[in-house]
Amino acid sequence: MALTDPLTRRHLRVRGRVQGVGFRWFARETAASLGLAGWVRNREDGTVEAEAEGRAAALDEFVRRLRGGCPGARVDSIEQRPAAPHGGDGFDIRR
Repeated sequence: MALTDPLTRRHLRVRGRVQGVGFRWFARETAASLGLAGWVRNREDGTVEAEAEGRAAALDEFVRRLRGGCPGARVDSIEQRPAAPHGGDGFDIRR
């Protein structure tokens, strides 16, 4: 692991038309293609929440792709904040 590119983790809240359109599956597949670990879930308020962990460049690309959404989705905003990295494998859809 390069010291200049440590693992980081981000907590994301995605607002818009992001439920009932396959957005969580899109997020999981996107994260897997970028080698990210973490999870994604729907929230009762209609948003989608996720935590993703990996290299900064991969996280930036993940957020960029999420902004584009999947067919049927409309992403109005993505709030981001740092989260403590804790390792792990895979990217899960939570209920």
